[in-house]
Amino acid sequence: MEYFELHPDTPQIRYITKAVEILKQGGVIIYPTDTVYGIGCDIFNKDALERIFTIKNDNNSKLFSFVCSDLKDISKYAKVSDYAYKSMKHLLPGPYTFILPAAKQVPKKLWSKRKTVGIRVPNNSVTLKLVELLGNPIISTSTTNRKGEVLYDPFDIKNIFDSQVDIMLSIGNLPGSPSSVIDLSEEMPEVIREGAGDVSMFV
Repeated sequence: MEYFELHPDTPQIRYITKAVEILKQGGVIIYPTDTVYGIGCDIFNKDALERIFTIKNDNNSKLFSFVCSDLKDISKYAKVSDYAYKSMKHLLPGPYTFILPAAKQVPKKLWSKRKTVGIRVPNNSVTLKLVELLGNPIISTSTTNRKGEVLYDPFDIKNIFDSQVDIMLSIGNLPGSPSSVIDLSEEMPEVIREGAGDVSMFV
């Protein structure tokens, strides 16, 4: 694994560009979000997706969310109702995962049985620049140990995933909670998980 430390507020673009090059080549990266570190790849690269399922010791049953660059980008990959649009416009970018009906462009492997997908637009300059330069969404699944516990210390993450991913972009410890998960796929919103984001408008 290549390992680079970035400034959290003004990240060095050369390291982000290098990570994007690796993503375009089918690589797997670890990157910071506004909540925890994520393991990611280009959602349209099947081999890279399989690598992430293997890294997470998953039998393809777990659903991964993915990161879009902005609200406009979301509409390419999900069906967005007027209510969902207004809700997301108020909260994004931010620590939320929104469940929405999947658009046909999204690989079926990322669909739930209900034909929905989880989408994020984190309030993190590194994450958003990665997606912007790549031109595609990237997978967002948290870095966890074998017990399923979320890892916040970049050195712990590096030690565990050193031989499994291609590059890690670090901005130091991320002590945040996982994102709040809001299902906006039906007429009535449903809070699936209350995490870092305020969910009071949905309760």
